[in-house]
Amino acid sequence: MHQNAPTDQGSRSVGLIKKGIVLVLLGIALGAVYLAATHRWPFAQRAAQHASAKSNVLYWYDAMNPQNHYNKPGKAPDGMDLVPMMAASQPQSSAATSPAQLPQGAIVVPIEKQTLAGVRTALVERKALAREVHTTAEIVADENRISHVHVKVSGFIDRVYVSSIAQFVRKGQPLFTFYSPDLVATEDEYLIAKRGDRTLGSAPFKEIAQGAQSLLESARQRLRYWDITEEQIRQIDQSGKAIHTLTVSSPVSGFVTDRKAYPQASITPDTEIYTISDLSSVWALADIYENEVPYVRVGQRVTFALSYYPGKTYSGNISFIYPTVDPQTRTVKVRVQLANSGYILKPQMFADAEVHVNYGTQIAVPREAVVDSGTEQQVFVEQGGGVFVPRKVTLGPTVDDQVVILSGLKAGETVVTSGNFLIDSESRLKGAQNPAQH
Repeated sequence: MHQNAPTDQGSRSVGLIKKGIVLVLLGIALGAVYLAATHRWPFAQRAAQHASAKSNVLYWYDAMNPQNHYNKPGKAPDGMDLVPMMAASQPQSSAATSPAQLPQGAIVVPIEKQTLAGVRTALVERKALAREVHTTAEIVADENRISHVHVKVSGFIDRVYVSSIAQFVRKGQPLFTFYSPDLVATEDEYLIAKRGDRTLGSAPFKEIAQGAQSLLESARQRLRYWDITEEQIRQIDQSGKAIHTLTVSSPVSGFVTDRKAYPQASITPDTEIYTISDLSSVWALADIYENEVPYVRVGQRVTFALSYYPGKTYSGNISFIYPTVDPQTRTVKVRVQLANSGYILKPQMFADAEVHVNYGTQIAVPREAVVDSGTEQQVFVEQGGGVFVPRKVTLGPTVDDQVVILSGLKAGETVVTSGNFLIDSESRLKGAQNPAQH
């Protein structure tokens, strides 16, 4: 009996060790199950998240055309990657902004999205707007200071005193002399009437004396009608002979711009013998584009600068706005009268013009606030609480970085000036989901 005791004792020890090992393994297994159930190991957590995310995808859509929906991921026909629309990503309206309380077409954009997209807003204000319109102008002769030299009787030019174009002449300076058979005959008739007046003017018969005086006055008046001066008539009276060649003088001071006076040339009343332009005052014709014409007024100040004379400027007020549009340049010309001391400004010169245009007080928003689709323009008006309402607007002129709003907004409202793409995308997406609201 004493020999078998150690053997039984060893068997019991081995059995206890085996039971311990089994208990340890069982504890490990139970711990693993517990961890998996309560703490989720990383691989289990990722798998669960993936399964949950997949189940939350409502559909896939094209970010450039959100109205197009797809059942699985991939690429849209325009090459863009399809974006999942998650159930959790749809804006959830609070009790204060429930769908029933939102304005027509309004969308809700969470603050987080606004921050990520850099959404900024600005207050709609009434502003006094003015700007300088830069354009080009051409210097031309003042049409009211252009004189055309004619004679009122046919004849032949005898001697020419002014024989070149661009020559400066003064008022009263002789231009040419001419001989006219008809004029000489009229002078002879005048001399005959004058002799008759001397003979019959003192006749005892009143009717005869008056007839002689009337004939003399008619002959003298006929000479005046043909532009014979009083001095030339006195010369005829003193000499008692007809003047065979009469001198024609310049009616104004200016530059000869056209000349048809040549010795022995035949002239008629239709012949424009000289054209003389007084350039002491000239016109500047500035081109104004069609969209700026409504804001240009007679009396507005215009400043001109010429590349020929650096640092020197000329200024004047608009005196006339032409009633037609140039079909080639689509511009309207405005006229400015400029004094031309020293004849520095020469016709056909070009100048840079600066017109001060005053638009008055207008409702205006930053240019970035307007979303232009090509067929219509709209802005997004902030209502507070992340609510934005699209609003169609009618645009006026653009003044620097401001756009005049003719209708659609009122002063005091707030519009989005940055991040419009996000708001516009959300609006289009909502329109695609709820076409009945648009």
